[in-house]
Amino acid sequence: MKEFRPMELNFATPTTFQDRLVPKGKRLAGWAALVYGLGIAAPVRAVSTVAGGHIKGSHRAEGDWTIFDKRYWPGDSVADHISFALRHEQFDPLVLKRVFDAVDPDVIAEFVRKAPTGTVARRLWFFYESMTGKRLPIDDAPTVTATEALDPKTYVTAKPVVSKRHRVRDNLLGAGSYCPVIRRTSALEEYGARALSTKAAETLGRTSGQLVARAASFLLLADSRASFAIEGERPPHNRLERWGRAVLQAGKNPLTLDELNRLHGVLIEDTRFIRAGLRPDGAFLGERDENGDPLPEFIGARPDDLPDLLDGLLAANDRMSASGIDPVLQATATAFGFVYVHPYQDGNGRLHRCLIHHVLAERDFTPQGMVFPVSSVMLDRIDDYRHTLQGHSGPLMPFIDWRPTADRNVEVLNETTDLYRYFDCTDEAEFLYSCVARTVEHDLPEEIDYLRRHDEAQRRIMEAVEMPDRLAQDLIMFIRQNNGKLPKRRREKEFAALTDEEAAHIEAICEEVFSDGGG
Repeated sequence: MKEFRPMELNFATPTTFQDRLVPKGKRLAGWAALVYGLGIAAPVRAVSTVAGGHIKGSHRAEGDWTIFDKRYWPGDSVADHISFALRHEQFDPLVLKRVFDAVDPDVIAEFVRKAPTGTVARRLWFFYESMTGKRLPIDDAPTVTATEALDPKTYVTAKPVVSKRHRVRDNLLGAGSYCPVIRRTSALEEYGARALSTKAAETLGRTSGQLVARAASFLLLADSRASFAIEGERPPHNRLERWGRAVLQAGKNPLTLDELNRLHGVLIEDTRFIRAGLRPDGAFLGERDENGDPLPEFIGARPDDLPDLLDGLLAANDRMSASGIDPVLQATATAFGFVYVHPYQDGNGRLHRCLIHHVLAERDFTPQGMVFPVSSVMLDRIDDYRHTLQGHSGPLMPFIDWRPTADRNVEVLNETTDLYRYFDCTDEAEFLYSCVARTVEHDLPEEIDYLRRHDEAQRRIMEAVEMPDRLAQDLIMFIRQNNGKLPKRRREKEFAALTDEEAAHIEAICEEVFSDGGG
């Protein structure tokens, strides 16, 4: 048997790391040390160093960095820094997987052999075999208390299944083929405590069925319009209605590849110029130069990788659902993972937002027959939405090698599958939860309140002057659009039959009904 020699990271700490200035007098540690020392192609989103002296409180934040006390220096070997990362840093499955690809399996095996009952060793062993699909030449773990793959107090976790070989409770949201991560933050805990699904049900419970149906119709149309507007489109009404019907069906069919393709077919009816089903070529988001060549801000997964990635995504969605994960967090991991993979030639953004509705409906978070206008909120907060998407995609772009194709598309030249398999979507979860909170606590009750006031104004107008419903509705619309006054042009045309007293009375009705912030 060959003698094992620890793999060491012998390097001088650089002055910069991934466009960040390294704090003076500090040494890279954990994920950053592994990425730099092994030449790994992956972004490190939470970076750490160890100081040469003592740090009050053991560690502190300094800009983008977490700086640890000198007592935390792990050592010079790869195993030392892996241990540091798993003990003290945010779990980063992308970096960990690429470390596994970069080191000899003996490095991992020897780490486990030295401490076969240690929690860090067993977790690392479990992650290695789950992510790589390779079995290390190690006997099954001794009978000890199983440890958690991820700490449930720090991460959102699935219902655990014990891996007897490793004595690890597998509580990941996905698996080795696709594994999103969501950290527990004060913002997410606060959103969860607000019981938004219950609030929505209570709001509707205080409202007549007829008014609820009208509110649902208006909110569905608003969401459909906004979803297209985000993509810079103004589709004809029949296309909006068709898409609205598809959104309203969200959650009624299991989420499978066939269901994704069906929804894509509803969205893209004319397939003369857009291929139905998974794309056979590259996909990018961005602009083009003066010659029409691509200037990508982000590039989707390689076409050959799409089936496997989507299988993993759908399996993770099923696991989260079976585990009773908070529906908004499940919707985040599924819908944002989908849009990053970008599996279709067109329509990925709208399908991504439809998947949010699908998960919320399937998990009974959304009241039956109701669609929260999440897309409307995203449109209102379009800069925040784009910043959230770019916060994930931007750091990945330096690690995607590509070239323009003859048809002015993109071709990815390197292995990128892991960039889409493993991602932290905590920021996305906070953003989506804030959108859902606004729809439940403001948009839904305000829409119902508006409809109540509108009905009251219409009833009183028609008591004062006999006219068709549609004309009374137009009157209300024109008056509200003109700051409480019937526009002169309208007064002289379709409403010329009104006396001055009647027109003034109708304006007064609208002022009274829609005052106090009701409109």
